[in-house]
Amino acid sequence: MRTTPLAAGPHPSVADRLLDGLASAITERGYRDSTVADVVRYARTSKRTFYEQFASKEECLIEMLRRNHSDLIAGIGAAVEPEADWRLQIDKAVGAYIDHISARPAITLCWIREAPGLGAAARPLHRLVMGDLTDLLVSLTGNPGFRRAGLDPITAPVALILVGGLRELTALFVEDERDVHGIAAPAVAAATALVSAG
Repeated sequence: MRTTPLAAGPHPSVADRLLDGLASAITERGYRDSTVADVVRYARTSKRTFYEQFASKEECLIEMLRRNHSDLIAGIGAAVEPEADWRLQIDKAVGAYIDHISARPAITLCWIREAPGLGAAARPLHRLVMGDLTDLLVSLTGNPGFRRAGLDPITAPVALILVGGLRELTALFVEDERDVHGIAAPAVAAATALVSAG
């Protein structure tokens, strides 16, 4: 699995380099087997520098996943044209999601499988991610393209069901090292059915 760096721009900060170091370690060894020593080796810095930025490997992971999540939300938002036909909007949103996870499969799997194991420390991140994704779906389905078709926005509980199902399907594809583009058809079909049922 290959992971696209999280750091943006030609001059990443120390924290950016450490986050990318963790991403590289996760890609190579998985989160549980990765150590702070692995992170600083990839980041080409020291443990002292690491602990000046993060209190622990877990804190570094939570920040990495938070940034990854922000990138995902921004990517989906940028891909969708609110005035376009609603079916095209669904295709574009699913496509942006797949582009994101295919660039960072190890991070995606870590978010789905490993982060819940952090317990209370990761709970605020989990609620943020799920809340932002459901809010995004509710907002997207309330835009002009959907309204022109006479469709009501989906509710937050329905959006959560869609996000949860897509999340699990994504994990299965990544774990089995299958091409994640294979989730496109079922994701589009599920989203279309849920939107139309409203």
